Amino acid sequence: MNEQTLSMRLERVAAHVPAGARLADIGSDHGYLPVALMRRGVIEAAVAGEVALTPFRSAGRSVRENDFDQQITVRLANGLAAIEPGDGISAISICGMGGETIRDILDNGKAHLSGQERLILQPNGGEQPLRQWLMDNGYRILCEELLRENRFDYEIIVAERDGPVMYTDEELYFGPLQMQARSPAFLIKWQRILRVKHKTLSHFARARQAVPEEKVQDITRQARWITELLA
Repeated sequence: MNEQTLSMRLERVAAHVPAGARLADIGSDHGYLPVALMRRGVIEAAVAGEVALTPFRSAGRSVRENDFDQQITVRLANGLAAIEPGDGISAISICGMGGETIRDILDNGKAHLSGQERLILQPNGGEQPLRQWLMDNGYRILCEELLRENRFDYEIIVAERDGPVMYTDEELYFGPLQMQARSPAFLIKWQRILRVKHKTLSHFARARQAVPEEKVQDITRQARWITELLA
């Protein structure tokens, strides 16, 4: 993967960045996403934010090698602190980290959100708590995608503030739009997860030490939801 050839996952993220956007890519790693979008003429400007020094330097190198020093600003900062008021950011991408981590980045960086930005989020697991945060903060989910790459399931969640928004517990668990679309990738993912839940419950039944009742009930409820979804 490089700034010319994005991974399938990042290609799908790129597809949700509006034309003419001013993008903040948080946890930008090598800066591949903003550089690729700038090369394609999709975005007007970008901020690539990184909290760690090595990827911060890599992103800076990608930007310089592609002569985008004027259009892409690379900043060493924690989460949304990479965004400054003068940036005029209209889209924020946060990819390749756990859903809880993305939720915490958004929550800790609320002061840097104008509420006008499109959020393009690609969590590696932990989608439920992330959707919960979006709902609690008045963000409506506009689009959801699921793709499988290198034996991993990746979800992409696109949201904009349009509150108040209400989702059911099941919608937060599966994704409200995923539940409606029921794509083949989505159904296969949940068939796989259901097998794991059944295995876990049978381990619990055979366990020598008592498993907390709350945990058993939680997994039983999830298994029931998945069974109903697939029926």
